[in-house]
Amino acid sequence: MSEPLPEKPKRRPRYAGKNPRKFAEKYKEHAPERYAEDVEKVLASGKTPAGTHRPIMVREIMAVLAPQPGETAVDGTLGYGGHAREILAAIQPGGRLIGLDADPLELPKTEARLRALGFPDNTLLVRRMNFAGLAQLLATAAPGGADAILTDLGVSSMQLDNPARGFTCKADGPLDLRMNPERGQPAAALLASLTAPKLEKLLLENADEPHAALLATVISQTQIRAPITTTTALATLIRNALAAQTRPPRNEDTELSVRRVFQALRIAVNDEFAALDTFLRTLPQCLKAGGRVAILTFHSGEDRRVKHAFKAGARDGLYAAIAHEVLRPGAEEQRANPRSASAKLRWARRAAQL
Repeated sequence: MSEPLPEKPKRRPRYAGKNPRKFAEKYKEHAPERYAEDVEKVLASGKTPAGTHRPIMVREIMAVLAPQPGETAVDGTLGYGGHAREILAAIQPGGRLIGLDADPLELPKTEARLRALGFPDNTLLVRRMNFAGLAQLLATAAPGGADAILTDLGVSSMQLDNPARGFTCKADGPLDLRMNPERGQPAAALLASLTAPKLEKLLLENADEPHAALLATVISQTQIRAPITTTTALATLIRNALAAQTRPPRNEDTELSVRRVFQALRIAVNDEFAALDTFLRTLPQCLKAGGRVAILTFHSGEDRRVKHAFKAGARDGLYAAIAHEVLRPGAEEQRANPRSASAKLRWARRAAQL
């Protein structure tokens, strides 16, 4: 028996202006079951409701993976569960979805949403772990391998929108950036440990930042005087450093640099490239003969790794077919969900025999 829905607040939370701006104040978006009409207005405006996530390229992913009833599928990055919901329905009756995510805060919520769909309990297996360990999990959970595997390497909107997670520079919060806040060191601690040359290398390798040398120097010099511990402190420092140049970049280019610096730190803090490399190396053994994989990337460094791994696998006879060109979101999806604009989708199909 499902729990009763929470009562609507008798009085809206106090906030300045007509509409709430802070994440915690957006009570209607946090309760879509109560305020469906208001949430639809947010969606129609091209924004993502607070605390939720809009799955990207669902139609294209379902076409590539072609999940069938009775199959075993893997969603290596459950997030909010949008892709998983579609895959879980497609593999019924008799199929099973294995869902993974490293985020201890969002995973229980997502599992509850998926189980509320009403499918038998044994059709869903959820594990809190990084997709880099998929091969070890499948050795016991699905020894024959998976028919379809999806990984979405993007950061979820739940993480981006919540200032307390330290992913966004739009509101003040701790400079954290960890997918799993219970493990590893936050971005503030990483910054404190890096010399200017090492930071410059990180900004180039993880984000292709054109102002890497300048920003690494300014950040390192500031760090010596006072530790950079908040998202807004770092974002303001970047903006001021670029504005002080003889030929400052346009505002939109400055904001791109801000996002790239945050991206570079996030990738380093979570060791994302190493996890992706491990996953790609063990991926063929995770797939059944003829099994399909789809990978969504959002950064050139990620896409290069996937592209080269698929090409090498095809050359070595591990994959019978691969995507030679990336698939991208259509114009309509990009208008409806601007966060999808940088997405790239690649796919591969395992050979009949290894």
